[in-house]
Amino acid sequence: QVQLVESGGGLVQAGGSLRLSCAASGIIFSINNMGWYRQAPGKQRELVAAITSGGSTNYADSVKGRFTISRDNAKNTVYLQMNSLKPEDTAVYYCNADVRTRFSGPYYPKWGQGTQVTVSS
Repeated sequence: QVQLVESGGGLVQAGGSLRLSCAASGIIFSINNMGWYRQAPGKQRELVAAITSGGSTNYADSVKGRFTISRDNAKNTVYLQMNSLKPEDTAVYYCNADVRTRFSGPYYPKWGQGTQVTVSS
């Protein structure tokens, strides 16, 4: 079994910063893309940022210039540094990883349990 465990969420004032972490554990042969998604109340889950195994990144327009995604392949961990937070960034943040558990096997998407980020005005 593969598990993704997020940490780092919390309550912060507008303009503040938070750093989210997500560590994958279990039987892992390799991880391809990793990413962060968020879901606000009454809204659909949306992609926030993603990073490939080679380090290429892409961001939602709403977070460009404020958020930075990075990963440590040796630790099977992805990070999201969030700066200049706004109240509209309030949501549950989920990490996602495409995981292969054996050589030449397929990649399966795995999700974390989510971590709450609340930004007060």
